[in-house]
Amino acid sequence: MSTELVATIPGSKSLTNRALFAAAAAGGASLIRRPLISDDTLAFARCLRALGYAVDDRDPHTWRVTSPGGGPAAARAELDCQDAGTAARFLPALAACGRGSFRFDGSDQLRRRPLGPLLNVLRALGARIDPVGATRDLPFEMRADGLAGGEIHMDAGLSSQYLSALLLSAPLMDKPLVTRVRALVSSPYIDMTIGLMRRFGVGVDRRPDGTLAVRPGSYRAADIDIEPDASTASYFFAAAVLTGQTVTVPGLGSGSGQGDLRFVDVLSTMGADVEISATHTTVAGPARIRGGFSVDMGDISDTFMTLACLAPFADGPVHIHGIAHARLKESDRVEVVARNLTSCGVAVETGPDWMRIHPSRPSGALVACHRDHRIAMSFSVLGLRTPGVELDDEACVSKTFPGFHDEFARLFGDRRERSARV
Repeated sequence: MSTELVATIPGSKSLTNRALFAAAAAGGASLIRRPLISDDTLAFARCLRALGYAVDDRDPHTWRVTSPGGGPAAARAELDCQDAGTAARFLPALAACGRGSFRFDGSDQLRRRPLGPLLNVLRALGARIDPVGATRDLPFEMRADGLAGGEIHMDAGLSSQYLSALLLSAPLMDKPLVTRVRALVSSPYIDMTIGLMRRFGVGVDRRPDGTLAVRPGSYRAADIDIEPDASTASYFFAAAVLTGQTVTVPGLGSGSGQGDLRFVDVLSTMGADVEISATHTTVAGPARIRGGFSVDMGDISDTFMTLACLAPFADGPVHIHGIAHARLKESDRVEVVARNLTSCGVAVETGPDWMRIHPSRPSGALVACHRDHRIAMSFSVLGLRTPGVELDDEACVSKTFPGFHDEFARLFGDRRERSARV
């Protein structure tokens, strides 16, 4: 029996930034315990301070958010979202509930990510949003005088974050918000948003016709514990499968609201022994990694890259589909993964929303990360069984897990050293 390895996984980025939003909108003081401390969450906190909210993030274990409640107190602010997609999607909706002028911008990488469906809805609800220069979405200037609410139709086929932004801001609108959504992707993140709002005293009405309704009201200050990030845990669970070891992540259990924990179901299909209890999740690697299956990863697309880097070692092809929206993330993840796997000698086929990986004997290559944290972490898994795999940008993991390489090496040994032994 393999020795059990206990992985220390930082807090969920998605939960941390949603909690920051709700705590800012609530009146009083809220505590966010065990927050993720990373480039994205720190950028989100800085933007909240620019909007006039008090965010004390000096204690790495507990952040304190103090607010009079409601929309931003600032009448003017410049917000640099850096690489953080959640900041660029959630915070314009929050700013639009205030009164003033706000300029949003971000990195070149973030400027390439689409915002149009959200900005169009905010315009329809009463915000004036004007592009700056010749760019498509970011940067932009917003002149806000509160949001009216009402019934809206939204296309969430590019990102569920558009809908989450509207739901999070809905309690601050003048009248109830009723949303009719088509082409929703990554729907578990909407469940996460609704659950988080409930923790801060706001309910979302799910109607039989599929619409979501939120009445005007007030968030209530709350204290919240942030559970480990399920997307990040996927690399460690996949490493257990690849190395034949057993990995446990404490604090990530059956009560989790994170859809990406479903990734362990895919590992079970591959032969892994999976245990999910109320307090932890454990994955034990199989003697043989099974392939020969197809899986829709549309709802858990942040983990499709983890599977893609595990799939070459399976005993049959692995077909991943439902991932068209992953082309619009930090990079075109379908294309980038395919190119890097091909560079490593892996047989790959792709289509608009699918990828098929065939059993292969990967070889070493320089992985082009494209400043995408999930590319770097996924190919670190491949490197456990592939001598010579190197990342051209190891530091990009700081977006969500600055200590990733240290924790990966602590559990599985240095990537290069282990590859040489396999």
